[in-house]
Amino acid sequence: MRDDRRADYQVLHGGAVVGVAAVAAVASYEHAYALVRVHGETGWIGRLVPLTVDGLIYASSMVLLDSARRQVRVPAVALAGFYELFMTVIRGARQPDGGVSGTSEHVPGAVSGADPLRVRAAEVFAAEVAAGRLPSIRAIRSRLCVGQPRAQQVRAYLAALGDG
Repeated sequence: MRDDRRADYQVLHGGAVVGVAAVAAVASYEHAYALVRVHGETGWIGRLVPLTVDGLIYASSMVLLDSARRQVRVPAVALAGFYELFMTVIRGARQPDGGVSGTSEHVPGAVSGADPLRVRAAEVFAAEVAAGRLPSIRAIRSRLCVGQPRAQQVRAYLAALGDG
């Protein structure tokens, strides 16, 4: 009877892990796909790029997990790949002016002058800005397919355009 309870708990824990992993996978894919679209990729390439990123992270994680379970040293290639992925994430969070994405400090300068999103936002919301109306964060997120931090940065940029 004790083994039956243990098996039940293993199934329950496994189901919880799979459920959380599924939610995380969907959120990760949607975020990466939106980022790829903002940078101009469309079609099948735009849909596959997020899978390659998540696939590399998964493969590196599985190598690290397997090495830990067998108590062997991590293969140098896997460790280098994991480190490179980690540094890509860190570098991706930094903005050209040295600010970090998602922070509320220094928001107008956080979107660089060469940012194609600025140009697109100015075109998409030209009528609203010209009329003295600032679009909502929700409208910016919806029409430009960006997340909350980028929408806040774009809104601050559009407000500066309206003032200037």
